[in-house]
Amino acid sequence: MAEGDAGSDQRQNEEIEAMAAIYGEEWCVIDDCAKIFCIRISDDIDDPKWTLCLQVMLPNEYPGTAPPIYQLNAPWLKGQERADLSNSLEEIYIQNIGESILYLWVEKIRDVLIQKSQMTEPGPNVKKKTEEEDVDCEDDLILACQPEIPAKALDFGITENRTIEIEELPPIDHGIPITDRRSTFQAHLAPVVCPKQVKMVLAKLYENKKIASATHNIYAYRIYCEDKQTFLQDCEDDGETAAGGRLLHLMEILNVRNVMVVVSRWYGGILLGPDRFKHINNCARNILVERNYTNSPEESSKALGKNKKVRKDKKRSEH
Repeated sequence: MAEGDAGSDQRQNEEIEAMAAIYGEEWCVIDDCAKIFCIRISDDIDDPKWTLCLQVMLPNEYPGTAPPIYQLNAPWLKGQERADLSNSLEEIYIQNIGESILYLWVEKIRDVLIQKSQMTEPGPNVKKKTEEEDVDCEDDLILACQPEIPAKALDFGITENRTIEIEELPPIDHGIPITDRRSTFQAHLAPVVCPKQVKMVLAKLYENKKIASATHNIYAYRIYCEDKQTFLQDCEDDGETAAGGRLLHLMEILNVRNVMVVVSRWYGGILLGPDRFKHINNCARNILVERNYTNSPEESSKALGKNKKVRKDKKRSEH
């Protein structure tokens, strides 16, 4: 396999894992070898009025030089409405050539369905999913969540005393653990605006004996540099090969900024195979959504179009 093909294959696998983590049961694998997938999209998950199935096949050249091959399946989608939606998807591809675009496509379709629902009749208030109440895990693995921090306290960028603010340890939130075959995964999140805060958060987490004893502590962060309109980002596998890169890719697709996510894994003695990456991404995605770090599709599209420059932070081994 050529080096270019290998790179495309890796990027496709990372995007597929991220999409599965983001959409869960809505995402369906039709043919894994042929890279054919289907996702069910609706205007409202709890009370759907309009639904469409997007089927995609990822060619070897995607995302580098070719778009996904797609099919829109809905009995009501005909004529000009189908043409308009197809044009919107192709416009997103043209604006983001070389980038992973499946997330943008899905959310664009969802946005069209929501608009259609609102035009047909006044749309009901969208119900927010409640957090899962029954969690099967050891009590000592659940770290107490910090009280909710006002948005103003998290906005380090607008304060005049920026140099003072970034010296402080950011608040750290802890997500709900996921347990599978005696392995447990838990995400931790903190707002960060500089690499020094990244180190402070890691140091604070390692003060907790339970976290320090984890088999792996995988992390990734993205910091937006307003003056240069670029992202400072990096990741760490901590022995779980490729897990950090997959986590960072998920954060890129969700277009989060000024945040760090650490996922701790306590190995239970049974190999999980690829499922471990699914759990790592699910943990990260859940806490990012809960703490309102995910953007709307339009904001994600604009950000991907304008802010493609990324500079990688230099890492030093501290172990």
